[in-house]
Amino acid sequence: MASITIRNIEDALKTRLKARAAEHGCSMEEEARRILRESLDRQRPKNAADIALELFGPKHGFELDLPPRVAFRPPPDFSEE
Repeated sequence: MASITIRNIEDALKTRLKARAAEHGCSMEEEARRILRESLDRQRPKNAADIALELFGPKHGFELDLPPRVAFRPPPDFSEE
């Protein structure tokens, strides 16, 4: 796992992070990870499977059995040997 250091955080922001972490019963570090994860997941580009789950997934009473993703086959080799 990677680590990052965030400098120059305003005191008010740190206080809010500390309070939010306490509300969720975790450390400030874990709360910061959660915030980053949730924020970046919301911005993730949607593919057809994501859209199908959003429209017809468990929230709407459907259970979709989506096939697992597989790797693409390698491209053809046109080099002359």
